[in-house]
Amino acid sequence: MSNAAATASTSLTRRILHRVFPKVPNFFALLAEQSAQVGHSAALLVDYMGSGTSEVAKRIVDAEYEGDRLKVRNLTLLNEAFSTPIDREDLHRAIINLDEIINSCKTIVVEMDSDVLALKADKYCLEMAVCLKDGAEAVAAGYGRLASDPKAGRADAEKSDRAVRSLTRTHRRALAELFNDDDFRNIFRRKEIYNQLLRAGDRLNICNSTLLDIVVKLC
Repeated sequence: MSNAAATASTSLTRRILHRVFPKVPNFFALLAEQSAQVGHSAALLVDYMGSGTSEVAKRIVDAEYEGDRLKVRNLTLLNEAFSTPIDREDLHRAIINLDEIINSCKTIVVEMDSDVLALKADKYCLEMAVCLKDGAEAVAAGYGRLASDPKAGRADAEKSDRAVRSLTRTHRRALAELFNDDDFRNIFRRKEIYNQLLRAGDRLNICNSTLLDIVVKLC
């Protein structure tokens, strides 16, 4: 058999094998990349709460566009995958809720930076944003370990859980102080942002629970 014929035969064999046993996407790497984008967006939110500049707000909007790209890519690969290393439901839940955290970061800064609310961050906004960042970075670390050391992800999940609980406590303190204000317009505007931050924490909590579910199933 000539070299050309041998090459053609090998190529045909590979195509047949690929159809019978399609290559499984590296979903652990995909989740690691998407969760890292969440950590990046949350870190930008902390920067915004500290500076209040429109430049940082634009970077968060740009980060949300990238987050959408990663979400669509990951969902497409999930829908087309012949098999997955873990439950499809867990993968889908992680992909959707990781993206929702990024969406929340964008929504918060757009509303604060707009003429509708035109709101400057206070100490509670900054404190809750820091909690969100700490939790998001812990979750990103946990998802990043799934391929190599999934058991270590349990400690990351516990760290993220502590950050979410701290965010929730800060939210309660913020509301308690806010309702002592006599400016009802300020109460309405600031309560909206506080609640947006709390919802981001709720999404992070779902991502954290999903991470723990995956760790348990892998270990």
